[in-house]
Amino acid sequence: MERKTQMDRFGAVALTLFALNLAFNQVVIKVTAGGFEPIFGAGVRSLGGMLVLLLWMSWRDVGIALPRAAVLGATISGLLFAFEFMCLFTALDLTTVSRTSIIFYSMPVWLALLAHKLLPGERLSGLRVIGLILAKLGVILALLDRSSGGVSLFGDLLALGAALSWAGIALCVRLTPFSEVSAEQQLIWQLIVSAPLLLLSATIFGGYAREIELIHIAGMLFQIFAVASFGFLIWFALMKIYPASSVASFSFLSPVFAVILGWLILDEKIGVQIWLALGLVASGIFLINRR
Repeated sequence: MERKTQMDRFGAVALTLFALNLAFNQVVIKVTAGGFEPIFGAGVRSLGGMLVLLLWMSWRDVGIALPRAAVLGATISGLLFAFEFMCLFTALDLTTVSRTSIIFYSMPVWLALLAHKLLPGERLSGLRVIGLILAKLGVILALLDRSSGGVSLFGDLLALGAALSWAGIALCVRLTPFSEVSAEQQLIWQLIVSAPLLLLSATIFGGYAREIELIHIAGMLFQIFAVASFGFLIWFALMKIYPASSVASFSFLSPVFAVILGWLILDEKIGVQIWLALGLVASGIFLINRR
């Protein structure tokens, strides 16, 4: 498809569905943890996504070899990717989808702060500063809330660690020659580096399996196909068609959908403070990404 100068109906629908897919994935990760230990589950997902993506790249005749200049960025990105999902999967095992999602999807806040210092043309001003303040207040409210069920301070901190790692990946791609390789190569190298690290870490932290049932296998397959491989390829494709700021502005939908799905599907108890935190974070993310 040709490059667009502004968002159209197809793009808006596609990005809304992608945000819903990511939100539903939070629920799937929590359910899948009933059969797979969190870190092992993250490793299996990376391994499965890597194999699917390798087949896809072979079919599309896309090579995996990187220019020498991009190797360092690929390695750092893969290490951060492994740490991100080690934290996220464990956080979702310890606390609720709603709390984890609000904190995890605060990533644009931390990316905006880092970019303000490190990237030219990314200075914080006007509405972006207001958005930053709103989102940070939302994260603080979520961390302070102790009225909802399934509260874990360690889980909250792990979700924050996952958000910071995600921001680090985005910054790494922007600052290194790793940004010059194709989207498929960026994703495959994050999976190649993270898969063995996560599987090895599982032998140290927590083990492998709990009581695996059909629903846990189905959940793992969903994560591999709908998120870790083709899900992100679709997102990269949308990034090539539409302006980056327009695509990023839809990220505020993911925590909204995640909280609602956690409430509807998992019957999570959500207090007024969490709803308020969600509103602040979602509003902040929208303002930060808006141009």
